[in-house]
Amino acid sequence: MNNLNTTNPNHYLFETKHLKIAILGGIRFNNLEALRVTLGISKQKSEQVLRQNIDLYNDTSIEKLTRKVAERLEVGTTIVRRDLDSLTNELENYRLQEVENQNKSYEKQVKVLTEKEIKQAKEFLQNQNLINNTQELIGKSGVIGEEVNRLLMYLIFTSRKTNNPLHCISLGSSGAGKTHLQSKVAELIPEEDKIEMTVLSANAFYYFNRTELQNKLILIEDLDGAESVLYPLRELQSKKRITKTVAHKDKKGTTKTIHLTVEGPVSVSGCTTQESIYEDNSNRSFLLYIDESEIQDEKIMLFQRQLSAGKINHEEEHASRDLLQNCQRLLKTITIKNPFAEYLTLPNSVFKPRRTNAHYLQFIEVITFYKQYQKFHHIDRETGEEYIETSIEDIQEANELIKEVLLRKSDTLTGASRNHLENLKEYLKRNNQTQFTNSEIRRNLRVKETTLRRYNNQLLLENYIKKVQNKNIKSFCYEITNPDEYQDLKVMINNALQECITQIQLATAQPTNHIKMAKSKQTKSIT
Repeated sequence: MNNLNTTNPNHYLFETKHLKIAILGGIRFNNLEALRVTLGISKQKSEQVLRQNIDLYNDTSIEKLTRKVAERLEVGTTIVRRDLDSLTNELENYRLQEVENQNKSYEKQVKVLTEKEIKQAKEFLQNQNLINNTQELIGKSGVIGEEVNRLLMYLIFTSRKTNNPLHCISLGSSGAGKTHLQSKVAELIPEEDKIEMTVLSANAFYYFNRTELQNKLILIEDLDGAESVLYPLRELQSKKRITKTVAHKDKKGTTKTIHLTVEGPVSVSGCTTQESIYEDNSNRSFLLYIDESEIQDEKIMLFQRQLSAGKINHEEEHASRDLLQNCQRLLKTITIKNPFAEYLTLPNSVFKPRRTNAHYLQFIEVITFYKQYQKFHHIDRETGEEYIETSIEDIQEANELIKEVLLRKSDTLTGASRNHLENLKEYLKRNNQTQFTNSEIRRNLRVKETTLRRYNNQLLLENYIKKVQNKNIKSFCYEITNPDEYQDLKVMINNALQECITQIQLATAQPTNHIKMAKSKQTKSIT
């Protein structure tokens, strides 16, 4: 019987009744249109070996080799040809099997949930206090502090399963924990639903399979290392598909034009220290500013000490991660309708209001989507479409989480400059003074001279600080123009969001004709 021995990857052995054939150097697993090998052919129980480099898919070469082997080893041509054909079949089958195995090893295996896991995840998703419970579970999974950012990020990652996913960019100084936060929250997303990238080439996105990225979470550790793909990334976010036209030669050498298309939608998350460079991308994303306060520092250092002391419950961390991953697996894409959308307006202070308004509405839909196991599933009489509806509670929970995002969207300063200004205000208030000098701030707030100069230039340009002459030291110093401006902005945003809720409550107390007509379209609802 024919026997292909592939134990040694560099020296396969194929034996028949008459011949012993060594495949020197193994075979290549790419270029499946050819099967180039180096053969060492000998007669059984003979030391004479004929070595030949050949493409086993080339019939002319096979004919020549058959005659050469038959003549040199004194074996019939029929026997030689039959054995070479058998070798070709064996190698072909082996190569195809190995290629298939390699592809399977690259594929992320989808976990099949047990009945117990399904029941546990459903009970969690059906809990009326879902958002707060999720916040608590994220903390137990090992994400330290960053309460608002971590919950926002988790819900943004959840949006990958909706028709209009959200995106986020984490911003902060070097070493502040941007990548750490992203990677820890990403651990709560199933492996099969995310793709992590460190460095990308200019054409990387165009060579995924057409549907390989659909409803996936794309994690980019550092946007600075992905500058070449920022344009296709933006198009994938906005248009939910990208297409590239390239020239390609077929087997006959004819040049043809082919289209490489990759379908979305996707949810994209990245980290950077340079907010201004990625303005086009940040307009499409939620900007999450890392908490660099002393309180957050203390939380992290306390965790580090507990970890070193062996007082961290790793089993609880794994159980929390598994439960949140299983909840993600149970969530199904479904249409969401917000009957209160017409009453939701943003504060006038928000920049880029069109895109920000879309993000606001989409975030409310994500809250509704995440709570789908608590909702009635309605059927539209005209289309037969199944959908769930947003409730006032969903909007209130979204408003609480999105306040900081809207506040940053309304600010004329970059995140770093705003953080510096607020630290400056706190320092002046603590020391009961209104004026300050550069040397004083460098010494007490530990800011580099070049960094402080950059902050001052922006603050002066935007009229947040002004130069004044100090009579005591007879020199110029600085003074904050309006210490309460940021607090006033917070109050304005809070009032605007609360006004939306008030309008909705008034409308639901006295339903308008519009809402009545919308409700009349619903034929039935199922839990």
